Amino acid sequence: MSSGSGRQAVITGASAGIGAATARALAGIGFRVVLGARRLDRIEALASELGGEAFPLDVTDAGSVVAFCQRLSSADVLVNNAGGAVGLDPVAQARDADWTYMFEANVLGTLRMTRELLGKLEASGNGHVVNIGSIAGFETYAGGAGYTGAKHAERAFTRCLRLELLGKPVRVTEVCPGLTETEFSLVRFRGDAERAASVYRGYTPLAAEDVADCVAWAVTRPPHVNIDEIVVRPRDQASAHHLFRRSDP
Repeated sequence: MSSGSGRQAVITGASAGIGAATARALAGIGFRVVLGARRLDRIEALASELGGEAFPLDVTDAGSVVAFCQRLSSADVLVNNAGGAVGLDPVAQARDADWTYMFEANVLGTLRMTRELLGKLEASGNGHVVNIGSIAGFETYAGGAGYTGAKHAERAFTRCLRLELLGKPVRVTEVCPGLTETEFSLVRFRGDAERAASVYRGYTPLAAEDVADCVAWAVTRPPHVNIDEIVVRPRDQASAHHLFRRSDP
């Protein structure tokens, strides 16, 4: 794997899970990392550990995005990781606030960050946008209309962006994980730790580090090589609907 060679990587949602693991992975191969998240104490501690920088960022707030991006003098890689799901309600009981948050965080947040940093990414001469999508971007499941709708939209955004940047020195990659054990389910189920833990029982899910490995590999390919999409799942998951669970010990 090639080194980051002092290039600067900007990572959103870096306070935990895939974002934090990606920060560690990229710093470990020579990238300077700039971390953004709402939980400033967490990203400041991580930035201190990695020799990077941390600034407050809420991608659902356009003003926060602008203020964050104005702090950056350059950007070589942007990892749009901030997002997530809230609730698992069927359409008949869907809450507007949940859907609004999911589209703001997953779709508009990705748009805002990308739009603000595209100039810097292009000016770098070898820019790269990496969007953390999901298998929910091309599969659906009962109760997931809001989240799968948002991730389908993010996937369409990624594909359109790649078309629009054709001929420019900016690569575009989407990494689409399956079941990954992070705070994702805890947030989705509004802090219900038992329900969140049940999602990952009976098999070995992906770890955040597995997804971070995919990001690190994609951004260290030679500049003429674009990894369009990586779909990564646990061995025991064939689709959103097909999961092999062993008996609990």
